[in-house]
Amino acid sequence: MSHALTLQSIEPVTPDVFKLRFDKPAGLGVQPGQAVDLAIDKDEWREEKRPFTPTSLPSDGFLEFTIKSYPEHDGVTEQIAKLQPGDRVLVDEPWGAIEDEGKGWFIAGGAGVTPMIAILRKRLEDKGTLEGCELIFSNSKEEDIIYRDEFERMEGLKTYFTVTDQKTADVHTRKIDEALLEDRVKPGKGKCYICGPDGMVEDIADALKEIGVPEDDIIIEEFFD
Repeated sequence: MSHALTLQSIEPVTPDVFKLRFDKPAGLGVQPGQAVDLAIDKDEWREEKRPFTPTSLPSDGFLEFTIKSYPEHDGVTEQIAKLQPGDRVLVDEPWGAIEDEGKGWFIAGGAGVTPMIAILRKRLEDKGTLEGCELIFSNSKEEDIIYRDEFERMEGLKTYFTVTDQKTADVHTRKIDEALLEDRVKPGKGKCYICGPDGMVEDIADALKEIGVPEDDIIIEEFFD
């Protein structure tokens, strides 16, 4: 079943990431970390569906997406950045993706953090604290860090921001590799959630295994927005 959503607002989060809020149709129940296939309700774009993870919570009265635009791709995300309030998109029923399996390390690259946003927001809503959770978040530049202020305000959440295309920054300038993970992660003490570009996810999963993290504790997002 497909649902038509009307855009209420769109605003930039970083230079190339946008927060879009839509009306929330009755009967569309999306759990934190789940994805929906989304298409723009315009000629030539209705069949161009892409998976995105809502960053709003079930308790919110709206459906929110946080989407990175890739102008060089000349595709759906480029078009999404051009949407205006009143425009419509089409979404299918939600399907399973990454989900909360307990405390641990949330390891993300760029827009790969989006499935983790709702999970962390929901855990904070339910527990009142994110004690025992750490976000390890890599981006190209400081300006690319999505919702940095919100993450830093989340009660109990440890944050480790790092950038790879700046030699000097107010955050770390290390690549997420085996050495960094060995410094941050305590094998057997929690889950390790990973989402980002395919190559990065594979490298991090291999590195986690090398430092002794049990395979059952490694949770990988199977798609990347």
